Amino acid sequence: MQIINPQVLHDLQKGVPLQINLGSGGVHIPGFYGVDLLPLEGVDVQADLNQPLEFFSDNSVSHVISRHTFEHVSNLLGLLEELHRVVRADGRIEFVVPHFSDPAGYSDPTHVRFFGLFSMLYFADEHRWHRRVPNFYSKTRFIIDDTRILFRRTGLDAFLGRAKEWVANLHPHAQQIYERHWCWIFPACEMKYVFHPKK
Repeated sequence: MQIINPQVLHDLQKGVPLQINLGSGGVHIPGFYGVDLLPLEGVDVQADLNQPLEFFSDNSVSHVISRHTFEHVSNLLGLLEELHRVVRADGRIEFVVPHFSDPAGYSDPTHVRFFGLFSMLYFADEHRWHRRVPNFYSKTRFIIDDTRILFRRTGLDAFLGRAKEWVANLHPHAQQIYERHWCWIFPACEMKYVFHPKK
């Protein structure tokens, strides 16, 4: 891990809560520090997300966003443990990843996993679904604030995507019914999770 932007170190030393974009690539989002494996333009911290986030101290981060990164991380349990450590109890973590029914997700040879409605339940004690999953793989616990199934909204899917998304996310039961019975007929595009550490 290497801090490229000295302002990150300055904020850490002053105790300013950080907002970070994991797997930012060359995209800069105002107010967020970019964290990426490659030292691209706009990347503030170069880091391998399979390794500890050693320069981020405990409870030093207030908001984490990530888009299409977690599916590339081999050591996902380790990354979640690190996020639990560095994100404040009142912080926010939100990430978007491919849904397991998205055909395009299988094309990228660097994807190491796929995600579904219940993926984050393995790291939670309380949730709004009736389905129970084993949560003994890790002692790390999060509180799930929201889980959304997302559909494509481009081209012909511009209207249909919104309609399918509305129906699939009407209620937790609707989400379960969609994944169990309809996802291979009307494939989703992505999953979005919003959660925070339980400390």
